[in-house]
Amino acid sequence: MKTFSFQSAILKAFSVFGYGKFSCIVFILIFNLGFSQHKIINTGWQFSEDKTNWETVNIPHTWNKNDAFDDAPGYRRGKGFYKKLVFIPAEEKEAIQYLKFNGINQEATVFVNGTQIGNHKGGYTAFNFEVTNYLNYNAYNLIEVEVDNSHNIDIPPLDADFTFYGGIYRDVELISLPQQHFSLNDFASDGFYINYPNVSEEKASIEVTTLLRNTNSKSTKTLLKITLLDAQGAEIKSRTEILKLDGNTSNTFKIKLSDVYKPNLWSPDNPYLYKLNLVLTNENENVLQTKSSNVGFRRVNVDADKGFFLNGKPIKLIGVNRHQDFKGFGNAVPIELQKKDIELIKNMGTNVIRFAHYPHSRELYDLCDRLGILVWTEVPIVNKVTDSKAFFDVCIAMQNEHVKQYYNYPSVAMFGYMNEIFIRLVFDRNISEAEAANLKTSSFKLAQQLEDLTRSLAPNHITVMACHLNEVYNETGIADLPMLLGWNLYFGWYDKDIPDLGIFLDDQHKRFPKRSLLLSEYGPGADVRIYTKTPKKFDFSTDYQAKLHQSYYKQIIERPFMTGMTAWNFADFGSEFRGDAIPHVNQKGLVQFDRTPKEIYYWYKAVLDQTAPFVHVAANYLSGLVLTNTTSFPISLFSNQHNASVFLNEEKLVDVTFENGSATVDLPLKNGKNLIKVVSGDASDEQRIEVLKIDELDFKSFQRFGINIGSHFYFTDEAHQITFVPDQSYKKDWFGHLDGQPYNASEDKHQGIPHNIKNTTSEPLFQTMLEGCTNYKIDVPDGNYKVNLFFVEPQIKPTENIYNLAEQTPELVEIKQRIFDVYLNTILIEKQFNMANEYSEKYGITLTSTISVRNKDGLTILLNPIEGIPVISGVLIEKLD
Repeated sequence: MKTFSFQSAILKAFSVFGYGKFSCIVFILIFNLGFSQHKIINTGWQFSEDKTNWETVNIPHTWNKNDAFDDAPGYRRGKGFYKKLVFIPAEEKEAIQYLKFNGINQEATVFVNGTQIGNHKGGYTAFNFEVTNYLNYNAYNLIEVEVDNSHNIDIPPLDADFTFYGGIYRDVELISLPQQHFSLNDFASDGFYINYPNVSEEKASIEVTTLLRNTNSKSTKTLLKITLLDAQGAEIKSRTEILKLDGNTSNTFKIKLSDVYKPNLWSPDNPYLYKLNLVLTNENENVLQTKSSNVGFRRVNVDADKGFFLNGKPIKLIGVNRHQDFKGFGNAVPIELQKKDIELIKNMGTNVIRFAHYPHSRELYDLCDRLGILVWTEVPIVNKVTDSKAFFDVCIAMQNEHVKQYYNYPSVAMFGYMNEIFIRLVFDRNISEAEAANLKTSSFKLAQQLEDLTRSLAPNHITVMACHLNEVYNETGIADLPMLLGWNLYFGWYDKDIPDLGIFLDDQHKRFPKRSLLLSEYGPGADVRIYTKTPKKFDFSTDYQAKLHQSYYKQIIERPFMTGMTAWNFADFGSEFRGDAIPHVNQKGLVQFDRTPKEIYYWYKAVLDQTAPFVHVAANYLSGLVLTNTTSFPISLFSNQHNASVFLNEEKLVDVTFENGSATVDLPLKNGKNLIKVVSGDASDEQRIEVLKIDELDFKSFQRFGINIGSHFYFTDEAHQITFVPDQSYKKDWFGHLDGQPYNASEDKHQGIPHNIKNTTSEPLFQTMLEGCTNYKIDVPDGNYKVNLFFVEPQIKPTENIYNLAEQTPELVEIKQRIFDVYLNTILIEKQFNMANEYSEKYGITLTSTISVRNKDGLTILLNPIEGIPVISGVLIEKLD
C-alpha cells in the first residue's frame, strides 16, 4: 500500500479534532488508506408481519407504536420480518465486513443472501456478525432479519411494568475493516477499554487494554499510537507501540500512558473531558483504523454511613430514572429527540440518571459525559428469573455485552443487573412453598454470578441492584451482594404514608449498618389535567405529586447515610396493561409522554439548580379554572431564592418566603383573564390564566357547567372542552349530592377504579364516582337544558395488574347485580339501567337528554335502585336558551 503525502496531515487532524469531525473527508479516502468504514443503513427497509404484505420503513422502527395504546387489550407480540438490498462495490472485496445491530427487541435471526449467519437474544444491547464470506461483490446483497418480541422464558425481561415494543429500533451499520483492526468480537465492544488505576488531585494514570485482530494467515507488524488531548485539543501524552499480531487471531495488549499531573477531575459541576485517540497503522505507517473516546478522570466509592463519594468528596445523588420510549414513536425514537431528554434532565439540575431497566442508546451516555451526569446503567433482568441454563446463559451474555459496550464512558459509575427480582414471587398466589424456595435459590445463584462477573469486568465501578418493598430481599441475602443497594419505595402511594419512608430507611440502616443505600424509585402518578385543594393518595393530581416529592427530597437530604434518590420517572412511559388516568401509560413522570414538563419538574429545578436565580409560577395547566362561590385559589410558586414579590393583574399582592423551594399564595382571581407575576431580584416569571368565577348558577356569564361527581378534584377535559368542578354535599342555591359516598375512597385515599375506560379519553371523569347516590340536586334557574350524565360499571373485572400494589378494590371481591332507573326531575330517561348486562368491559356511558326546568324546581337527578346500589360519575349541563 502506498503512503500518500497527506498521510501526516490526516493523522494530525485526528489528533487535534478527533474522529468524528474529520470522518466525512476520511471516508472518501477509505479504500486508498485502508481505513475502516461505518455505514448507517437505516433507510429503505421492507417490513412485513406475514412475509406477504410488505411496506417500506426506515430504521428506527417498531410495529407496536399504535397498538400498544389502543383500547384493545394487549399488543402484538410475535414475529416481524425485515429485508433490504445493499450494494457492495468490488473495491471492498479485500475488506472484512460486519453487520452491526444496535438494538433489536428482542430476538433476532439474521440472513445474508439466504444463509442464516446468526441469532441474538436480548433486546437492548448491540450485536454484530461477520458477513465477509456471505457477500457478493459489485452486486446487490439481500439482508433479512427475523425479529421476535414474543414472550420467551429464556430471555429477560420475562415481565415488567413497561411495553416490550418489537422491531429494529436502533441503527443498523455495515462495517468494512482492513485485515488488521480493533476487534469487534468481544461482545460487540469497541475493541479497547480505558482504565484509571489511580486518580487524585495530584495525578491520574491511564491504562488502555486493546484487542487487535489479524485476519491474515501471516503474522503482521502494526503500530499503535495512543494520544491524550486536553479539552482544547492540545496533546498531553502520547505513546507509540510496535505490535506483532499473530495470524488469524485476536491479540490483547495493555498499554499504560505516563501519569497526568494536576489533572482536571470530571464531575457534574465540572464535566471536564480529555480525548483519547487511538491510531492503528501498518508497518509502513499507513492508517488502518482510528478510534477515539472521552476520558474523564474520576473515582467513585460509597460509604454506608456517609453516602456517595466522587473524587474523594461527598456528593448527594439527586436525579431520575429514564425509559426510552416517546409519545407517537414507541421505542423507535429519533436520536435527536432522545438527546433532548438528557438536556432537559441536566437543565433540571440533576446529577445522576438511572437508565432503566436496560441499556439505552450509546449517544446518550456520551452526552452524559459532556454535560456532567453520573449514570447507573443496568440489564433488564426484572421481576422474575427462569431456573434454566438457557436463561442464565442469556443473562451472563447480556451483562458481558452491557459492561463491555458501555465501559469507556466516564459518566458510567454504576453497573446494575437486577430490578425487583422477587416481585412476581411475592404476588403469585398460586406458587407452592417448594416452588418459591427454588425461585429464591435460583435468583440468588444468578445474582451472585452476575455480581462476580460485573466486579471482575468493571473495576473502579459500583455494582447495584434495586429491590421492592419486601423482606424477602433481606431473608435471602440477595440484598447483601451489590456494593450499593437500591430500594424502590412508594410510601404514600402503594404503601402506607409519606412519612413512613424515613422510618423504613432508618430501620434498614440500623439493621444492616454495612450496606450503602439509594432510593432508586419513588413517586406517584400525576395527570396535568387533575388538580385539587385537597390532594389525596391515588388521585393522580399534580398537587399530590408535589406533596410527595417535596417530602421525599427533604427526608433523603436529612439522612447522610443515603447516597441519594432517583425519581420514578423522568417521563411518562408506555405500559400497555395500565389503566391509569391515561390508559397504557405509566404517569409517574416529571414530564409528560411528549416531554412537556409537569409543574414538579420546575420544583426540582428550584431546589437543584443553583446556576442562576430562578422562579416559577406553577399555573401552566390552570387556564380554564372554574371557581364556584369562592374568592381565591391557592397557587404554588417555586424558586431557588429566599424571597419574592407576587403581583396579580399588575398590582403587588404580597411578599413570600420560600421553604424547600416552594411557597403557596391564595390569589383573589377575577373572572376572565388574570396575570400572575413573581419577581425575585433579576429573576421573574409570569402566567396568564383564564378563570370562570361562578357566584351563582344563573347561566348568565356561562353556558355550560360540569361536575366531577364523586371526586374531590378538578378535571380539565379536552374532549368536552370544559373543566369539571369537584363534587360536594348539597348546598342550597348550588349543587351537590344528598346521599351516597365516593367509590373506593377514604379520608386520605381516592383510588376510584384504576382501569382503562373504553370509548373515552376522559378517564378521570369516569374512574371516580358516587356510590349509593339516589338524589343529586343542581339549583339551575328555569329554562331549557341539555344534560349529559356519565356512568361506568365498576364491578367488571379487569386484567390483573400486579403493579397496582395498593389494596384490592371492591370490584375484585364480589360482582353483584346493579340495576336502577334514571330520572331527570320526574322524567324517566333510562329504565332498568343495567351497565354490566349491556357492556362486557368497563365502558364510558353517556346518557343525554333535554329537559325544561319550570316553577323554580331546579334539576334533580334521581337514581332509583331496583337491585344493588346506583353509581354515577359526572354531569354536564348546557343551557339551550
